[in-house]
Amino acid sequence: MTITTAPPSPPARRPLTSPGRAGWSDRAFRGVSLGCGLLVLVILGLIAVSTTREAWPAFSHDGLRFFTSKRWAPSADVFGSLPFVYGTVVTAIIALVLAVPVSVGIALFLSDVAPRRLRRPVSSLVDLLAAIPSVVYGLWGVIVLAPWISGVYDRISDVTSPVPFVSTLFAGPSTGRGLFTAGIILALMVTPIITSITREVFDTVPVTAKEAAYALGATRWEMLRAAVFPHSRAGMTGAVMLGLGRAMGETIAAALVIGSSPQITAHLFRSGDSMAAVIANEFGESGGVHRAALIGLGVELFALTIVVNVVARTIIARGRRNG
Repeated sequence: MTITTAPPSPPARRPLTSPGRAGWSDRAFRGVSLGCGLLVLVILGLIAVSTTREAWPAFSHDGLRFFTSKRWAPSADVFGSLPFVYGTVVTAIIALVLAVPVSVGIALFLSDVAPRRLRRPVSSLVDLLAAIPSVVYGLWGVIVLAPWISGVYDRISDVTSPVPFVSTLFAGPSTGRGLFTAGIILALMVTPIITSITREVFDTVPVTAKEAAYALGATRWEMLRAAVFPHSRAGMTGAVMLGLGRAMGETIAAALVIGSSPQITAHLFRSGDSMAAVIANEFGESGGVHRAALIGLGVELFALTIVVNVVARTIIARGRRNG
C-alpha cells in the first residue's frame, strides 16, 4: 500500500496594506481629488462674480448698448464693446488660418517624415518659440514687421482691386499696424502651442495602423489620410481650440501692432482694436464708469473664452464617439 502526500501549499502572502487601510487611503485620495476639482470651479466662480460686480456700473449705465453699440467714447461716457469683440474674433481667426496649416505640417514632419537626428533639434526650436515673451513679439512686429509689410499690403491692394469682394478685404492704404498684422503676430505665437500638442497626438497613433496602410499599398499621404488623421481628429481639434483661446486672450503683442482704433471694418489691413489690447492701453488712466467698462470687457472676454472651451469639448467628445 503506497501513501502519497500532496506537496505543501506555499504560505499565504500577507497583504501589503490591510483592507481597512486601503479603503481609508482610497477615500482620502478621492476626497482630495474632488476637493481640487471643486476648488477650480470655486475660483472660476469667484472670478466671474467679483469682475461682474466691479463691471456692474458700466452694465447699468449703458444697458444692452454696452454689448451692441459701436461707439467707444470715454470722454462722453459712451461705452460700446462691439468693435473690440469684432477685433478680437477677427485677429484670432486670421491667426488660426495662418497657423493651423503650418503647425500641422511641422507636426507631421516631426512625427512621420524627419529623420531621428533632426527630430530633437527641430522640436527644441519649436518649443523655444513658445518661450519667447509676448512683448518681444510685439516689439518685433511694431519695429520690424509693420514698416516692411505696409508696402506688401499696398501691392496686394493694387493687385486685388479689380476683384469685387477681395478688394474690400484687402483695400489700402495701410500703415502696417492693423488687424492683419496682429493676426500674423498671433499666428507666430500660437504655432508652437498647436504644433507641440498635435505632434504628441500624432505620436499616439498605433504603429500597426500605419504599417497596415503601407501593407495595403498606400502612399505616405494616403497612410496619413487613412490612419493618422482619423485617429488624431479629436486631439487636433483640442490643439486648435487651445491656440484660439491663446490668440483671443493675448494682450501686449496685439496692443502694439493692432493700431488701437475702435472700429468695425471689413478692411483687414486697416487698424482695429481688441478687448485685451484696450484694457492694457486704457486701464492705467481710467476711473469711474470708464474703469467699470474696461472690467466689463474682461467679463466678456472671460465668457467668450468659456464658450470656446465648451464648444471645443463638445467637438472632441463627438469626434471620439464617431471614431
